[in-house]
Amino acid sequence: MKRLPLYLRLIRGLVHDGETYISSAVLAKELNLDPIVVRKDLAVTGVTGLPRLGFPAKAAELSILNFLGWNNTTDAILCGAGSLGRALLGYDGFKQHGLSIVAAFDVNPGVIGTMERGVHVLSMSEMEKIVPRMRVRLGIVTVPASAAQEVADRMVSSGIKGIWNFTPVKLSVPDDIVIQRVDLAASLAVLSHNLSLLDRHSSKNPT
Repeated sequence: MKRLPLYLRLIRGLVHDGETYISSAVLAKELNLDPIVVRKDLAVTGVTGLPRLGFPAKAAELSILNFLGWNNTTDAILCGAGSLGRALLGYDGFKQHGLSIVAAFDVNPGVIGTMERGVHVLSMSEMEKIVPRMRVRLGIVTVPASAAQEVADRMVSSGIKGIWNFTPVKLSVPDDIVIQRVDLAASLAVLSHNLSLLDRHSSKNPT
């Protein structure tokens, strides 16, 4: 699942350049993967390659989009219109992946009633009324950690079925709710650790 968006980006670039076929070897080389892994990944999406030609580029693009569910726009709400929330609201790349944030909610009177990148920021007290009416199933949590569980509970009671959690809190939700957590601190820790290893290696092998 994590590799498919990488394939999609490369294939879109090739389609834009006028390529009609793309080989697994080319994708594998660009992403430093085994061509067999690439072929198996693309086969899962349903696209079929041709001997000596490779995969039809446009068909591969559409197959990945369909497999990921990005061919249809998914509406989402965002709770927490602070710095991170506003950054996500301003990220145009979501549209390429079929995600549209249709409303934002906050408790800060200073931002309630404002517009951020064309999205209305509404009072959190209105969420339970608005979400069912808009039939939104995906919620994005960018509130402070102390408020994360309460916001998740209110999302669930509003009918949200999938939560994209940008807080460090491990949310407790019913079994039928899908959660994807983005742990920025853990990602930074891995990056910092690998950077320190690189520095130590460089100091042992000066040029």
